[in-house]
Amino acid sequence: MQTPRSLQALLAAALAMAPFVAKAADAAAKPEPKAASEQVIVPEVDRRDVKVPRIPSNDFTVGLFAGTYATQNFGSSAVGGIRLGYHITEDFFVEGNLAQTKVSDEMFRQILPGGIFVSEKQKLTYYNILGGWNVLPGEVFFGRNNAKASALYLVLGVGSTKFVDQKHQTISYGLGTRVFLADWASVQVDLRDHRFSLDLLGKRQSSNNLEFTLGTTFFF
Repeated sequence: MQTPRSLQALLAAALAMAPFVAKAADAAAKPEPKAASEQVIVPEVDRRDVKVPRIPSNDFTVGLFAGTYATQNFGSSAVGGIRLGYHITEDFFVEGNLAQTKVSDEMFRQILPGGIFVSEKQKLTYYNILGGWNVLPGEVFFGRNNAKASALYLVLGVGSTKFVDQKHQTISYGLGTRVFLADWASVQVDLRDHRFSLDLLGKRQSSNNLEFTLGTTFFF
């Protein structure tokens, strides 16, 4: 019979096409992927101008100091002065010093009539520029729970000393220690030698003049 054979052929063709129809239906059901560059959420942020605060670096210093100045062959006398400095890094700094003292020839007047100076006391003024190196930074403890930052440093530099109306090129060097009371203030103790040539006793010789001072320094 022809009809059953035609029906069998149609069923076989339908079964053969079924997988392809299913795949096409799945492909149509899947949504298209969005472009990678498409932004899903657009942020709404109000932008405002921010003023950056000025934070002080505290690299500059100014201070006062006082102590004793021992002029070779003439004894010790009080000295006072001012210093200005700049900290290049945490380890190195430069500073300038200006100080004055009075030197007496009283001991020589007991031996030599009239003494050595025109008057018994003469002003000695010096200035210098020194380079410094913080050798041993550390801390100093006051009690169990109170510690302050400190530093042991070395200094070396050149300057000039005016004494008895004469100017003498001077080499200054020494050491000191600094204890920070706060970020903007410190107390320091210095021991320095100011070396220059002097001719007051009929012979030019190099004189070592030791200075011991206590000072306060402010940072800004």
